[in-house]
Amino acid sequence: MRSRIAVLPLLAFLAIAAPAAADDSVRPGQISLVGQGQVSAAPDMARVTSGVVTQAKTARDALDANTAAMTQLVDVLKQAGIAEKDIQTSGFSVQPQYVYSDKRDENGYTPPPRIVGYQVTNSVTVVVRKLDDLGAVLDKAVTVGANSISGISFDVSDTSAILDEARKQAVADALAKARLYTGAAGIGLGRIVSISETGAPQPQPEVFKTVRAMAADSAPVPVQAGELTYGATVSVTWELDQ
Repeated sequence: MRSRIAVLPLLAFLAIAAPAAADDSVRPGQISLVGQGQVSAAPDMARVTSGVVTQAKTARDALDANTAAMTQLVDVLKQAGIAEKDIQTSGFSVQPQYVYSDKRDENGYTPPPRIVGYQVTNSVTVVVRKLDDLGAVLDKAVTVGANSISGISFDVSDTSAILDEARKQAVADALAKARLYTGAAGIGLGRIVSISETGAPQPQPEVFKTVRAMAADSAPVPVQAGELTYGATVSVTWELDQ
């Protein structure tokens, strides 16, 4: 009697586990692939970081000279059609200027550096929304005293349609790979299980690291905007038709 009682729970467990095992055996396989898409577009705007560096014996004199030059710079930018919202202070510093001695005192120590003046740096980041005006804006900025232009980066004001096209190409790329692999393996491609975008699409910008200051009577600064390439990456998973 005891042996029957012991066997019955075991049989009940096997009866429950059997359907689950059967379900696992018929579950379709899956294939996951990554697709990439890229779209190039001409930029229609630029960001320029420009500023003034001044030096003087005292910090006050260096700051006064810098303030006067920066006021002229901002005024000429506005006169060139740059909106106030597109002019933003991006850097400001006051730094002492040192002279180091190579002499040594009676104990053999080098004396500490001596402050001989101060340097004030003030810079603004400017958004130029009309690329045809960029060369003239740079020229005018240098003319009124801008002696530091650290870089120019280009961008597209509205990237919605560009990124959507890159995403479409990424999905098409993943689908083409899936059809290639399943075709080579002699199996069918089933329904899509999931689609996910990998990371935020980022442009690969064309950037000018430096721009040479030009004299007031020289030609406008030549600017070549080139193209920007926007990319998208997606991961797609399909079921396989056995």
